[in-house]
Amino acid sequence: KGGKIRFLVVRDGTGIVQCIVSMADVPEETFDIVDTLTQESSLKVTGVVREDPRSPGGFELAVTGLIPVQIADPYPITPKEHGIEFLLNHRHLWLRSSRQHAILRIRHEVIRTCRNYYDSRGYVLIDSPILTPAACEGTTTLFETDYFGEQAFLTQSGQLYLEPACMSFGKVYCFGPTFRAEKSKTRRHLTEFWMIEPEVAWMEFDELMDLCEDFVYEIVASVFKNCRGDLELLGRDIERLEKCLHRPYPRISYTEALEKLRSAGSDIEWGSDFGAPDEELLTREEDRPLLIHRWPAAIKAFYMEPDPDDPRIILGIDVQAPEGYGELIGGSQRIGDPDLLIQKLKEHGLSEDVFKWYIDIRRYGGVPHSGFGMGVERVVTWLCGLHHLRETIPYPRTLNRLYP
Repeated sequence: KGGKIRFLVVRDGTGIVQCIVSMADVPEETFDIVDTLTQESSLKVTGVVREDPRSPGGFELAVTGLIPVQIADPYPITPKEHGIEFLLNHRHLWLRSSRQHAILRIRHEVIRTCRNYYDSRGYVLIDSPILTPAACEGTTTLFETDYFGEQAFLTQSGQLYLEPACMSFGKVYCFGPTFRAEKSKTRRHLTEFWMIEPEVAWMEFDELMDLCEDFVYEIVASVFKNCRGDLELLGRDIERLEKCLHRPYPRISYTEALEKLRSAGSDIEWGSDFGAPDEELLTREEDRPLLIHRWPAAIKAFYMEPDPDDPRIILGIDVQAPEGYGELIGGSQRIGDPDLLIQKLKEHGLSEDVFKWYIDIRRYGGVPHSGFGMGVERVVTWLCGLHHLRETIPYPRTLNRLYP
């Protein structure tokens, strides 16, 4: 109150601008309206843009006209500290904050880069079904639903349905929501997340590792180039992220990774999967993504091709983010022999009848092929330097959260 100038900070989705309302430039009734505006009120504003390095974005708007559209009720999210549960209950409003805005802009850039990467290299987008009759990964992490009297599940991956498509088109990918019913409360898990999955006919394991590296590199380069301001707003260590623009990325076998863990004090045994503490121990000092290849067959999915030099090992790869952020990519060369695939299905307690169509692609002109899945939220968490995945998706679904 008082004085002949008012200052407004206005957001339009692309950014914010400081608006200067001077009594000398607008009618008295327009000037008086400014004092009735509350946080998050919507308005139409016109004026003259002026360069001012002191203002957000380097420009300000000298207002000549202002029309309120809706005077907002008292806004529940204020500059004070709010608990995470409160903010998640108001996620529909929390999205407007500068931090969440920056995170989701980076998510958009990651997704845009993913699509452009494959579209520009001759891959064909194949939409895999969300409702499936069987598990893609483990049978204990499925959301079950009734499908007109039949048992159906929400998909864990689009991969199995991509494999037939790559036999038709050569290079394909799918991108969509996937679901895991793990009763996990860790900061690395969501029950609904988005995954991009390429699958390539004639691609063998060494080429797959090259594809993983090149893909991650392109994502980092694109975010580094186009979202630097968002990264800085989040307080991300830009110099540390920049190191990921140097290739090649380090590659070690599972056995070599195990030796590295043991030398760091772990008592992990060969054949055990790596948990979050192991992944952090392996990568917290790494300055680039780490490619870990040739995993024990017993801890991986049924469809992964055995290493011809050692049947205990599969031609599989995990890409671990540096700084302890965990797995970004999981992939493999796929089993090509239909008889071996049937054997693996039996070993995993899966029905041959349910997977008859999946076996068929090995019987009718099957070729070596490989692919992987990359979780978008894991990548955004790492790039933004976040503690928890829940901020990387507009409306997170976790063990205890289905609202809003």
